[in-house]
Amino acid sequence: MRPYELMYILRPDLTPEAIEAAKERVRTIIASTGGEFEREAEGWGKRRLAYEIEDFTEGYYVVCYFKGQPETVRELDRVLKISEDFLRHIILRLDER
Repeated sequence: MRPYELMYILRPDLTPEAIEAAKERVRTIIASTGGEFEREAEGWGKRRLAYEIEDFTEGYYVVCYFKGQPETVRELDRVLKISEDFLRHIILRLDER
């Protein structure tokens, strides 16, 4: 399995329960495709966006690390693109150390 970093921005008008549900959805997708969730980075939270996205000037940032196969990345990308709770996302493959 390859190591990856996932950063996504959630809508700022989500309740804390909806934010936790979105995070859990990401963990579930990783696990269901044979991946393994490693950790979530601390200290990001709600921040001002560099430019407006869908009429929002702020977003809730989440950065997490996981190991998975290319199909894990494809499924995450597919789901995050069609979900309205996620404003933007990026998945980076990390160098194995």
